Amino acid sequence: MKSGERPKLVRGLRQESRRFRLLVIVVGFFLVSLTFVVISKPDAILFSLNGKLPVDQSPTSILIQQKVNSSPATTLRTSTDALPGGDPRVVDDEADPKPQGFKGEEEESRVLSEPDPTSGMTELTPNKDGSGRKSDEKLGGGGDGKGERKEERGHATDKHKVTLPTVSNYTIHDTEDTENAKRDDTSYDQQGSKPLCDFSNFRANVCEMRGDVRVHPNATSIMFMEPGHSQRDELWKIKPYPRKGDEFCLSHITELTVKSSKVAPECTKYHDVPAVIFSLTGYTGNLFHDFTDVMVPLFTTASEFNGEVRFLITDMALWWTIKYQTVLQKLSKYPVIDFSKDDQVHCFKHVIVGLHAYMEFTIDSSKAPHNYSMVDFNRFMRGAYSLGRDTVTVLGEYPKVKPRLLIIKRHRTRMFLNLDEIIAMAEELGFEVVIDEANVSSDISKFARLVNTVDVMMGVHGAGLTNCVFLPQNATLIQIVPWGGLEWVSRTDFGNPAELMGLHYKQYSIGVDESSLTEQYPRDHEIFKNPISFHKNGFDFIRQTFMDKQNVKLDCKRFRPILLEALDNLNP
Repeated sequence: MKSGERPKLVRGLRQESRRFRLLVIVVGFFLVSLTFVVISKPDAILFSLNGKLPVDQSPTSILIQQKVNSSPATTLRTSTDALPGGDPRVVDDEADPKPQGFKGEEEESRVLSEPDPTSGMTELTPNKDGSGRKSDEKLGGGGDGKGERKEERGHATDKHKVTLPTVSNYTIHDTEDTENAKRDDTSYDQQGSKPLCDFSNFRANVCEMRGDVRVHPNATSIMFMEPGHSQRDELWKIKPYPRKGDEFCLSHITELTVKSSKVAPECTKYHDVPAVIFSLTGYTGNLFHDFTDVMVPLFTTASEFNGEVRFLITDMALWWTIKYQTVLQKLSKYPVIDFSKDDQVHCFKHVIVGLHAYMEFTIDSSKAPHNYSMVDFNRFMRGAYSLGRDTVTVLGEYPKVKPRLLIIKRHRTRMFLNLDEIIAMAEELGFEVVIDEANVSSDISKFARLVNTVDVMMGVHGAGLTNCVFLPQNATLIQIVPWGGLEWVSRTDFGNPAELMGLHYKQYSIGVDESSLTEQYPRDHEIFKNPISFHKNGFDFIRQTFMDKQNVKLDCKRFRPILLEALDNLNP
């Protein structure tokens, strides 16, 4: 090698070394940048993907009026778009005032820790199992009230989480990045082209959404998040209580807004179980309405979830949830959420607003989810209260055991004026007679156990007959119909439901001589000649005249064959 070539070679090597180091730096910077983009998704921060807004920046009613004014294609429905007349405001009651003095609040578990306003980040605090998310509180043991905490379904296998920007606020599964990137499209596919709400039922409006659903109690709104390419534009108004067309009743119910949206407040609580939203105001407090307006529709709507469902209650009646907590805990493993006192934004994948309801105190199995029936409801109620008898005892199977007859006693209206005579006749026929009454202050569990021990239950038309839900299969319900052409409402309210539950049903209409109205009107009065003609005066008149001001003196000789038929029903 010549002496002049060596320095040139050294300088060349040094230049190649610098180029190599520069290349390494450039490649390293590119890899770091790529990693940051994939994991942190900074474009979500810069451009606010999906239009999510912080809760404190969202208006009370998100763009509802703007949508209505600017979009002629917007669908607007209200729960008052009903058939005229509606259902009759039912029967009875001897209902005492609602119990007073109930206190207590149910705490909600925090899914996410509070966001740090200085960092713009929400930290997911790991649980003991490392899931990175606080689970909803379950009422352990399938609703035994022991308050055990269990994680909602779907997160038992979560192992690794990362801290996320609050604007996206979704938990990232390390192995599921691709699925999360398609979250919006998947949510939309779950709902498909199905409208968010169905207002076709004559008695109840129901909205059902599957996908990314935001429930914002402060704004009384439920928002279905749609992807950017969606053309869905829906807005509905609904009062989630199944008395469609009853303006007086619904005037006390909070109206909710259900809408499709590309803009919504960010989630502050996540739930991996569905939600059912319904109201407790209305006619609750009357035993019949407790069941026909809430218990039966709630069973129909929520049973399919096997306890893995969350209840959000508008117009909360805490005393009511305490009274029926045995049933509520059987249908849901989680504490109820008081809609009116909650300031969170709850995120669900499946939300039902309103309850499926059909005719009075019945389930239409041809339309109900999973074809649920009143036989199923009767079985459910016996199971909820751990009642021992599923079916009646066959007459003569135990020679020393008499068939039991429960007579529902009333104190203020539609009373039996000759109760002792009725008891004597029933005992003469071989019954063991039990007398009791049922009203709003009754201990439901205690009364349920009593009803389940009898083979026959009888009473004058009224809310107390609702307790037939606790009767064993093949038992007999006997309804005494007061004077006044009330056969139609009596059969609708209790006759049809009893038969659909698998019970025997007998209806006995009293004659003029068995009515105390003979002491108020002369025998040639139109009220005895043509009582149906008074029905044109409306239900309030019917109630005051034929229910609130009438008692019954049963003609035991005329009624005797009804009890004999009830005995025959106990034969194999």
